[in-house]
Amino acid sequence: MLIKTYGAAVQGIDAIVITIEVAVSRGYIYSIVGLPDTAIKESNERVRSAMRESGFEFPRRSVIVNLAPADVRKEGSAYDLPIAIGILTASEEIQAPGLDRYMMMGELSLDGTLQPIRGVLPMAIEARRAGFKAMIVPKANATEAAVVNDVDVYGAENLRDVIDFLSGRLAIEPTVVNTREEFAAERQIFDFDFSEVKGQENVKRAFEVACAGGHNILLVGPPGSGKSMMAKRLPSIMPPLTLREALETTKIHSVAGKLRRGSKLMSHRPFRSPHHTISPVALVGGGASPKPGEISLAHNGILFLDEFPEFSRPVLEVMRQPLEDRHISVSRARYSIDYPASFMLVASMNPCPCGYYNHPTKQCTCMPGQVSKYLNRISGPLLDRIDIQVEILPVPFQRLSSDEVAETSDAIRERVVKARAIQEERFASEPEVNCNAQMNSRLIKQWCKLDDETMKILELAMTKFDMSARAYDRILKVARTIADLDGSPDIRPSHMREAVSYRNLDRSSWGATKDIPF
Repeated sequence: MLIKTYGAAVQGIDAIVITIEVAVSRGYIYSIVGLPDTAIKESNERVRSAMRESGFEFPRRSVIVNLAPADVRKEGSAYDLPIAIGILTASEEIQAPGLDRYMMMGELSLDGTLQPIRGVLPMAIEARRAGFKAMIVPKANATEAAVVNDVDVYGAENLRDVIDFLSGRLAIEPTVVNTREEFAAERQIFDFDFSEVKGQENVKRAFEVACAGGHNILLVGPPGSGKSMMAKRLPSIMPPLTLREALETTKIHSVAGKLRRGSKLMSHRPFRSPHHTISPVALVGGGASPKPGEISLAHNGILFLDEFPEFSRPVLEVMRQPLEDRHISVSRARYSIDYPASFMLVASMNPCPCGYYNHPTKQCTCMPGQVSKYLNRISGPLLDRIDIQVEILPVPFQRLSSDEVAETSDAIRERVVKARAIQEERFASEPEVNCNAQMNSRLIKQWCKLDDETMKILELAMTKFDMSARAYDRILKVARTIADLDGSPDIRPSHMREAVSYRNLDRSSWGATKDIPF
């Protein structure tokens, strides 16, 4: 007897429907075909034990399982459930009418318990697109799948519950999630606030500009000056995720297996902070079983690289293309996958190996040439892609011990949101552009027009500091963002001066404002 059940395979951050065909006939062969990996081939023992513990017997006949389409590689243990249901139905152990209505996925324990799986959200989206009426998943994944509308999601504890449900002996209520209501309620809660930061007004302003326009930013300062502390507070001033962004971000984390049990839509922009010993593959994604890397897990959020020069050169250089294109193509012998990677890069570093170059009170102990050698660990092309470069100095004791209350993240975020609203209206006809940092040359020419005085300021800066053409574009983008924060339709000289002041590392001595030629 031939029976078909339905599951899904994740490719990149999307899924495709997989038909699990099970044929039971005379003989004693058990075979799985259709490009299964080792985890699927090992399902035989898990399925046998789960059936036995659920009160059923594995058929003592020939069982052939085909995973179609056969030219798509299938990976993981999530096919245990549809294989088990297909075998039981094909051997006439159970009656399960209407299997074509359901997409089902889940890993079976030896006792029949359903274990959570990764990639449920893109599977649910594909189930809706393909016209399935319902989806059966492990109970731990039910709320994640229920984010998708127009598909009934049934969460089951074990194989026996699924059998009884399909046979009509057990009623399982579909999991219901009010996506919009819960998303709106959760996205305003943050663990850190800028009101806890004493002083550093110039750095806060740079962060505000960076978040308002989606610009990459680099902090250069001695140890203990607050670089990491302030970076961790960046999500609290970022504009809130839209529902579309939240869905896309949650899909990536679902595929990577990073969602907690019972998770729904992600309500906060991701903040990823990998250690400097990370490998290039872990950063960009891929591997034997391809998964998104850190730059994709930071999609629509922040990638924070602390101790920037300590990252290996190959790791830093692989970011150059994603920083421009905002996606990463991972091509290997067995697969080629595109992952989204539209993130805001936030990096921090000491100014020199000892950490005290340009310090107001401590003496730098580095040998001649060590400072420039340390900075040269970051290549010029990568540095060019960082729009804002800011020097940060220690906060004096008087500011640290004062009772002065700093501006809250909510107040800063309000200005950021207003600036983003201006950009959203500006780029309404450009679906691939969401903020100023993503403008291409055509859009820069259209929206960054300068008067004679402002152009003269930019010309002087470009000439004196010998900046590249990419730096020219970056300065214009930052100036456009500063103008948006000011509510100005035009880029004025004051906006250009501030934008140029954020190119500290383009000068012989960063932070030396006396070098600015205006």
